[in-house]
Amino acid sequence: MPVKYIPYTPNTVEGQAVLDNITRTQRLLRYRENNEVYNRIKRGMPYYEVETVEQVGKESENIVLRGECISACAYLKEQNIKVDLVYIDPPFASGADYAKKVHIRKNPKLAEKVAKAEAELEMEELKAFEETMYGDIWKKEDYLNWMYENLQAIKSIMSENASIYVHLDPSIGHYVKILMDEVFGEDNFRNEIIWCYKTSLRSSPKSYGKDHDNIFFYSNSEFSEIHPDKKDFPSSESTIKRWKPYADENGFVSNKHFAGSKSTIIDTTDESKGFNIFNGIPRDWWEISANVSKGNTDEVSAGKYATQKPESLLERIIKASSNKEMVVADFFGGSGVTAKVANELGRKFIHCDVGINSIQTVRDRLIAEKADFKILEVKDGVSLFRNPQQTMDKLGTLITGLQKKVEGVSKFWFGAINDSKLGVIPVYAPDLIDSKQKVLDIPTINRIINQEIQNLNITVKKIIVYYIDIDDEKELLKFIKDNNATTVEIELKDLKNLLHETVVNDEVEFSLNNVDSEYTIEIEKFVSDRLLQKIGAFNEKGNLQSLKNGKKFNPIEISEEGLELIELISLDCNNKEGKWFSSTEIKIDKLGYVITKGEKSKDFWNGKITTTEKPLRIKVRNISGDELIKDVE
Repeated sequence: MPVKYIPYTPNTVEGQAVLDNITRTQRLLRYRENNEVYNRIKRGMPYYEVETVEQVGKESENIVLRGECISACAYLKEQNIKVDLVYIDPPFASGADYAKKVHIRKNPKLAEKVAKAEAELEMEELKAFEETMYGDIWKKEDYLNWMYENLQAIKSIMSENASIYVHLDPSIGHYVKILMDEVFGEDNFRNEIIWCYKTSLRSSPKSYGKDHDNIFFYSNSEFSEIHPDKKDFPSSESTIKRWKPYADENGFVSNKHFAGSKSTIIDTTDESKGFNIFNGIPRDWWEISANVSKGNTDEVSAGKYATQKPESLLERIIKASSNKEMVVADFFGGSGVTAKVANELGRKFIHCDVGINSIQTVRDRLIAEKADFKILEVKDGVSLFRNPQQTMDKLGTLITGLQKKVEGVSKFWFGAINDSKLGVIPVYAPDLIDSKQKVLDIPTINRIINQEIQNLNITVKKIIVYYIDIDDEKELLKFIKDNNATTVEIELKDLKNLLHETVVNDEVEFSLNNVDSEYTIEIEKFVSDRLLQKIGAFNEKGNLQSLKNGKKFNPIEISEEGLELIELISLDCNNKEGKWFSSTEIKIDKLGYVITKGEKSKDFWNGKITTTEKPLRIKVRNISGDELIKDVE
């Protein structure tokens, strides 16, 4: 359960155009009890306990936070942390699944043989399988409800003169623009910026190219002026060519010349009002390549974040709307471009994302940048596999006997179980992607009792309702007892118990040697049940396709030691428990080369890690991002 609920304040701006088909965060939730209509207000942002997972470098105000946007904002508001600039690149409701490639590493037991054939190795096709990062599959109304809550939460932690840039595409941007007018106020809308790709990403000869995204820029105050870097907004080549012969050494054109027509004379009496041909004014359309050419980390090049935005785009925004030492936040941080650029430009940063892979990617990226930060995690009671989408995908296999698309059972239900005695048992499970569904409250139960059970086209004796949190369990059970006019039994089940019972942790075997005050840990065996299941499913699918198309399929084979499944090893020589401090660590890239302190090498990993301090704990991260921590002694 949340420790408490924190109000969304300040309120939305009155008198704005609104979308009537979505439910606002602070609107009343209505339900009927004993023929009387009751109203209940959502309590606000759920505030959970937040654990410090790791301290990287020196103590600082920089934060990398694993959690949903709303929970993250609740934490920041409780800690009285204000944000000066927000950039978010949320899902676009595009209907697409985004996947990453998971690359199998080279077997370090064969390191010597591999080193001799280095040239051949790089030409070899890397073995990999795909995993879903997140699903951008939404009904429009659900997406807008979700965005509204997020915008409300973000507004509550923005400073008095803060700015926000929301990055969307033309298919959904105009709807979100209306929400932003409502939340931030129409008068606080500054610009719609069009980001034009230099090359067409999705064009067709039968239609116009889809070559731009929309970025909506709002600020809380008219004093939130932009400070563009002049080199980012140069005058056009034609303007420079036309006026250069008349310019002085500073690029200013004399007031004896005309500005485009005989009726308009350039006034350079006050130099600040003059026309400088070398510095134009900021435009609201930016032509920047969509290619990720700068700061292209191994994680990104491996396909983990296909939607990553170029650093030059974030650099322009951060320079324009913040000064050094200001706080820049990204609540859908992905691969961490915002945090990286903010750090490079001398700003403080807050990176937030619900996916563990995002946290690990930005951690490794910031370590390479020698940044100081702490990693926090919202303890909302859900042991997610790696992100909400993967957990929802897995749930179908965790609930024994669950079947999808059962005749007579609507899409409201997660599925149904066929029981020999009770018949069909519809099953409700909250959608972990939608934060509003995490808390089971009276309005939800009321909908189940008085609407969804009634709408079933089959006779049922029992339903099962899974939950993550309950608003008030005693009150909820009393409501069910007093208001369930049907003969249907309602069983409540804690989804956390199901998730925790089915998680099989990775296992590692290692030995520790101490020679001349140098400690060496050698990894002898690594087993990951989750990964072996994934690889097994990949091989099975490949074999079936091979039988159909007649093409040869080379299955992924893992050695008995299983060291090919390791991506990172870290040693903590400071703390036996609590937050992690990485005294030394190595990372193995997709080619099998070692990365130390963010520096890439051409050395193959030999299965060992060495330190001059006595290690107390070891952390092993597998190639999909699961981490195992074990005491060394």
